[in-house]
Amino acid sequence: MRKSLLGLSLLSLLPVSSLVAVSDSIGTVEQHVNTLAAPEMQGRMTGSPGAAMAADYIAEQLEAMGAEPIPGQDDFRIPFEFTAGTVDEGSSLKVSGQSYGEGKVRALSFSDADATEGEIVFAGYGLKVPDSGDFGYDSYATLDVKDKIVLVLRYIPEDAEPQFRRAMARYSGLRYKALTAREAGAKAILVVTGPRSPNAGELIPMTFDTAASGSGIPAATISGEVADVLFQSAGKGSLEEAQKDLDSGNPHAVGFSLGVSVKLDVKLRRERRKGYNVVALLGDTEREDKDFVMLGAHYDHIGTGRSGNSRATDLEATDIHYGADDNASGVAAVLDVGRQLAERDLGRAVVLAFWSGEELGLIGSTAFANGEVLEADELAAYLNFDMVGRMRDNKLMLQAIGSSPDWPKMVEQLNVRAGFDLMIQQDPYLPTDSSSFNSMEVPTMNFFTGSHDDYHTPADVAELINFEDLERVAEFGARLTARIADAEAAPEFELVERQRQDAGSRDTVRAYTGTIPDYGTEIEGLLLGGVMAGGPAEEAGLQKGDVIVQFGEQKIANIYDYTYALDAVKVDVPVQVIFLRDGERIEVTLTPRARK
Repeated sequence: MRKSLLGLSLLSLLPVSSLVAVSDSIGTVEQHVNTLAAPEMQGRMTGSPGAAMAADYIAEQLEAMGAEPIPGQDDFRIPFEFTAGTVDEGSSLKVSGQSYGEGKVRALSFSDADATEGEIVFAGYGLKVPDSGDFGYDSYATLDVKDKIVLVLRYIPEDAEPQFRRAMARYSGLRYKALTAREAGAKAILVVTGPRSPNAGELIPMTFDTAASGSGIPAATISGEVADVLFQSAGKGSLEEAQKDLDSGNPHAVGFSLGVSVKLDVKLRRERRKGYNVVALLGDTEREDKDFVMLGAHYDHIGTGRSGNSRATDLEATDIHYGADDNASGVAAVLDVGRQLAERDLGRAVVLAFWSGEELGLIGSTAFANGEVLEADELAAYLNFDMVGRMRDNKLMLQAIGSSPDWPKMVEQLNVRAGFDLMIQQDPYLPTDSSSFNSMEVPTMNFFTGSHDDYHTPADVAELINFEDLERVAEFGARLTARIADAEAAPEFELVERQRQDAGSRDTVRAYTGTIPDYGTEIEGLLLGGVMAGGPAEEAGLQKGDVIVQFGEQKIANIYDYTYALDAVKVDVPVQVIFLRDGERIEVTLTPRARK
């Protein structure tokens, strides 16, 4: 829920000393944004040279303001490892003694690396759309694919009516098709771009996969030429004829066995890279009462958009995504807060943290939160700044306010001087780094000035940043930090049930389970980073650290399996959930609720 704090009664302010700059060598917010969003940074993709340059710049600014590495660290840069992508190392398909490899066969990025052989079954578009009462579609309804290799078409039926295309599109992702084939009993899946589809006959690119976890079966794309060989060997006509029947909406057009046995060998290597969080301390590093106030912002962005998160047009999709607002603006705000606080003798020391890997699933902040550098009981509070450079109409959103009963009064008092039209959101379960610390039961708050059409496009440039209001956001953040640091008691943490904004289209509504996935840890199954207070998962007895391995009838190998499994469940209908806790396999009943 949002509400304005303007017009509320003015409450007396606690005294806050004036906050001053410490050195002319420390950059301004404008300099920070211009530097981080410069073409030389190449969009600051985690693990890239541009991200390393950004980390160096941030470290230089921290050193200039007199900050030091946090206790136990020799450097501002704290490394973490992550999966950066996948490489095909010679996948092949053998048909009737003829082997096809490079240029004809390629692993899909989420494939398991394995060799298998078996009979080929053509399963049409490989779609399974849960029956909603208005529409249902099942490519496997009449097929026996157990222990066989399925061949499916990419995309969805080309000539389907618009309302049916919308229903099918949601289930047309390659991962979902692999999951559907696996759940039907297939031992592997081959995907071909049909002759009536865009990119006809071309291999599917091996795109970046943020989780980079396997699909549970070998998965590869084959060229149209190889698919034609399979159809010709089977004497089943042509792939084009089969696709045309499926595209027409003919209810009698179904898949069939090709009666051809093949050998598939998927050779795949997952690339591991190193990313760096940049973390520093302002204050006495020798103090015994480790009770820090932490401020954070992610400095990574999406590079040239190849990670799949770009919203750019096809013509711009590989251009540099500068990320001026997302999130050079947040970095600039935190650096400027540090500048203002550097010469203050605060009651609590302040940690300034700059995360990488946020765009890949909060992996940098999650690695830090799960590490041993700082424990949860050493953090009094965490303030996050994400996209704070495009303020409009004086509106500043303060999110996660529900994580502490102390936040409302505090921000109300400090806003008397700042004068923002504050938009308050209670929900602490946000798609930004503050969630990593909310799961540690640390009071959190996220500063946000709103999204815009340039989000995740090359048009998010420094020239569009509202620097005057960005400075005001930083000043407000500095005063809030000082208030927390000088208070006798740290803010109290409050575990809240998730609050939701209006859901929007009914087509996007899914069952609500109250689980909080851990996006930063690669593990077989779904590792829970936490559960939402009062949600179905908590009521069923699930806890942070549990690993869900089965949801209903579906095996859960990764977060994608879990996401897709939610599409098949029904609201208020109990589902059996199997999870691992300390090595013990436990079964519970969870009853999903409708999202509000």
